[in-house]
Amino acid sequence: MVQRTARYRPYFERPDAENPAYIEFRLGDYQHELGIIDTRYAPPDAAAAPGGVVAYWHVDDVAATLERLTAMGAKEYQPLTHREAGWITASVVDPFGNILGIIYNPHYLDILGANGTA
Repeated sequence: MVQRTARYRPYFERPDAENPAYIEFRLGDYQHELGIIDTRYAPPDAAAAPGGVVAYWHVDDVAATLERLTAMGAKEYQPLTHREAGWITASVVDPFGNILGIIYNPHYLDILGANGTA
């Protein structure tokens, strides 16, 4: 079982914390929801290996988030990569086999600033 600190505990787990098949976290200033489901509940024709779409989640510090995710049991899928114009990405495969991308996205921050929400 993955050790979780209080700050990183899911707020919703089914069937229970010892045998989670579905977990949800509240993240960031806006308390966005991130749900992760065990591959046992994937559609019957889903691929057995990670693949397909990588959903990226904006974080303020990709390196620290990547370190935290791997400490919680995720496996690095794509390494920390500095891209043009200040973008930084990485991705992991969670213990259930899902791919999660993390990104530092300057455009997202510009939009928040323009809307007065940053």
